[in-house]
Amino acid sequence: MAAGLPEQGRGAVWRTLSRSLRHRDYRLFFTGQLISLVGTWMQQVAQGWLVYRLTGSSLSLGLVGFAGQFPVFLFSLLGGVAADRFDRRALLVWTQAASMVQAGLMAWLAFSGRAEVWQVLCLAFFLGTVNAVDVPTRQSFMVELVGLEDLHNAIALNSSLFNTARIVGPSVAGFLLAAVGEGWCFTLNALSFLAVIACLLRMTSRRKPAPEAGGSVWERLREGLAFAWGEARVRLVLCLVTAASVTGVSYVVLMPVFARDVLGGGPGNLGLLMASAGAGSLAAALTLAARGRGRGVGRFAYFGMTGLGASLALFANSESFALSAALLVPVGYCTIASMASCNTILQLLSPDRLRGRVMALYSMMFLGMAPFGALLAGSLAQLLGAPAAVTACGLTCLAVSAVAGRGLLRL
Repeated sequence: MAAGLPEQGRGAVWRTLSRSLRHRDYRLFFTGQLISLVGTWMQQVAQGWLVYRLTGSSLSLGLVGFAGQFPVFLFSLLGGVAADRFDRRALLVWTQAASMVQAGLMAWLAFSGRAEVWQVLCLAFFLGTVNAVDVPTRQSFMVELVGLEDLHNAIALNSSLFNTARIVGPSVAGFLLAAVGEGWCFTLNALSFLAVIACLLRMTSRRKPAPEAGGSVWERLREGLAFAWGEARVRLVLCLVTAASVTGVSYVVLMPVFARDVLGGGPGNLGLLMASAGAGSLAAALTLAARGRGRGVGRFAYFGMTGLGASLALFANSESFALSAALLVPVGYCTIASMASCNTILQLLSPDRLRGRVMALYSMMFLGMAPFGALLAGSLAQLLGAPAAVTACGLTCLAVSAVAGRGLLRL
């Protein structure tokens, strides 16, 4: 009897952890995204290495990061309006197809041997424009796949999916970069989009526009903004997401600098550093997925932001590769603990007819503000060095969490 209890306990944990996978459409979404996101992370690592190899400039890395994410800041609210108005599944098919074309063009540039930074900047801007529609649509699509009851579990599982790919993708990219160069990373990413498109086409979910979805684009934008500004809890969470985007995750753009110049490594070391952060992120996502629907998600957001600031400051001042890789595990854990919790809070507070627009604001603050963080990190690193830049970002995260702490702990 006693021997059976641990097995029963493990079974209960697994049922809690994987309950969103009971839904057929979510299983299809999960499978397609897992394959595609591995390719996406391979491309991100390869793109950073290509730009740094061509220029040797941390400022160029910041500019490419800016070009890739600034369109989300510009256009995500329009993407949210589209997500609330049209069939989200059909929108995702088109955005994934456009992303596949972008990856194919990156592969062509890399194989040609004539790649220039301005070309990478243009293609990064194009992909960012696609993501301005894709991200809020994908986030708001989740509730159609699992319903409100399993929404928080699906968000956490999606984060685990993203961060599993974050471990596998950079590791594979590091090997390929050393063996055959950047072109094959871009090619495999282009092919990976075929999997997610196939899975989307097999889904049965078909969302029809709500009867009240009329009105001009401006009126619908204003309605979403009025809700977010008028709801104090939504406003607080969006402010935290903005701070995390500008200062908490901007270290990623400087990873080639840490791998090569600070720690004296190569592309394989870059892949391992990125994978270490991904391992921490995966652990956080699984922790959140295994939780019940109980209260206290705001605590995860608060302690995640605090831990992110502290671990970033420590990482920035490490001169040992092993220690740096180890410190990136809590960096990744705290980032996802905070941001996935913020995502859950916003989705639960949003009415369905406004969910696309609220998630567009989340995308705008998290991804759209990231280019300003990338540009800031690149500029600070150019002036003061990468360690000083990341230290400043970590200390800023600590200050923000101290200010926002009381409000977050009530959520």
